[in-house]
Amino acid sequence: MTANGKQEQLRLGFLTAIELPDKGFIGGLLVTNHCGRPLEFQCTVPVRPNSTQEILYGPTLSAFILGELIGATLVEKAGVKPQLILTDREQILELRNHISQPVALVESNSQRDNDAASKQTTLGRQIIRFHPAHSDDESTVSRDSRQIPTDADLQEPFERVREALQETLRSGALR
Repeated sequence: MTANGKQEQLRLGFLTAIELPDKGFIGGLLVTNHCGRPLEFQCTVPVRPNSTQEILYGPTLSAFILGELIGATLVEKAGVKPQLILTDREQILELRNHISQPVALVESNSQRDNDAASKQTTLGRQIIRFHPAHSDDESTVSRDSRQIPTDADLQEPFERVREALQETLRSGALR
């Protein structure tokens, strides 16, 4: 609720990354209103780990690059702060350990699991899963989830982000 008693419009962040051969990862964050209308878009330059990082980080390297480096940078740069960040890449859930906003994985039908340690809820037409170390995120999100239409396709904005990243690459803006 705002000071005048009206419910604040929910802002969603759709965060994903694509891998570029020999260049690393680039990430994009699309902040939308509760109906999917864009409010802001941010993207990173390519982030590529060096050999020493690959050795030292081992299996945690992807979560470090996608969650900590790319995800945290994009959320920090955003002028319009999302209240909920959704991702389609499980490694980006690591971002939740570095920010105060809830972060949830939008699961595709092939990703669905029965992991009892992960909190899950339905949002729009999808099931979303939260970082297991942040169990209170589900209740935080459920308060505002009524603003999201029950037929909302939460997978579609990720395609817009990937297309915008590809367009940015084609235009030469990310060199």
